[in-house]
Amino acid sequence: MSRGTMPQPGTWPGASGAEKLVREAGATSPGPARVVLLGQAEHEEDIYRSDDEIKKEKELPIHERGLPEPRLSVAPEVDIMDYCKKEWRGNTQNATCMKKGYEEVSQKFTSIRQVRGDNYCALRATLFQAMSQPAVLPSWLQDPELTLLPEKLISKYSWIKQWKLGLKFEGKSEDLVDKIKESLTLLRKKWAGLAELRTAEARQTACDELFTNEEEEYSLYEAVKFLMLNRAIELYDDKEKGKEVPFFSVLLFARDTSSDPGQLLRNHLNQVGHTGGLEQVEMFLLAYAVRHTIRVYRLSKYSTEEFITIYPTDPPGDWPVVTLITEDDRHYNIPVRVCEETSL
Repeated sequence: MSRGTMPQPGTWPGASGAEKLVREAGATSPGPARVVLLGQAEHEEDIYRSDDEIKKEKELPIHERGLPEPRLSVAPEVDIMDYCKKEWRGNTQNATCMKKGYEEVSQKFTSIRQVRGDNYCALRATLFQAMSQPAVLPSWLQDPELTLLPEKLISKYSWIKQWKLGLKFEGKSEDLVDKIKESLTLLRKKWAGLAELRTAEARQTACDELFTNEEEEYSLYEAVKFLMLNRAIELYDDKEKGKEVPFFSVLLFARDTSSDPGQLLRNHLNQVGHTGGLEQVEMFLLAYAVRHTIRVYRLSKYSTEEFITIYPTDPPGDWPVVTLITEDDRHYNIPVRVCEETSL
């Protein structure tokens, strides 16, 4: 079996690849995977900046620091092997694995864009790629019912009022229905604007600019999280009615911390952007929410069949594909510049 092909899931037995991983890790996990930020408020300090960079900045007198530049959520591209050499200089077993993994990826992609290392990075890396590549607005974003979802769902499921808005919106007196509706409207508007641009270069430039506007960027994440919750409710209801559901959704609701959509919200989705990112099983949910296949190079799994993991394992053929790269299944970067002589 080639690395790029994941086994197709049946019902419960015989699951493998990504779904094997989430059965082993997700279903037994006592809570969401957490990335803890130290020092200042967790949303102000990038955990993937080097200690030297942070220390050097803090040692400067305040008057010499100048005005803050726009925070880049997705850094400019650099040569992927140059990035690897900078990040992995040792000869430990882990470093060797990472170097070999990067070398393998470099056969397909020549460059990498580093994604800001907070607890939104899975959403950020996926959404950034998805929005920068469309030639047309996805049909699900054209649905007039999209912006009616918040009022419809919150009136039906009162527990959604426990929704925890992102850090950028804390302390603001926002009506939840209005805020989520506003976020969904913004997602549609920005995606449509990018889709109207005729060249990939123009879309990329506009997407780069969008992801330096923190208020708009973080509003997009609220929209995507709400779409994830909506898909989770649909899948849970189908499962309860005895309908056939994707295998990952069985695993999603098999966890002690997310036996139903309400628990999923309180214990997992509410933590995203605050104290935790997405677990592996939730990457499937993200893929279903934005209707994109998410292909991930998992460098820690180099030389195994899980080196390239596909979310979902058996995606619809008409879903666009985004490609990410991760060293630890928590932080995601974006490989770019497909090599001309090869394709996946």
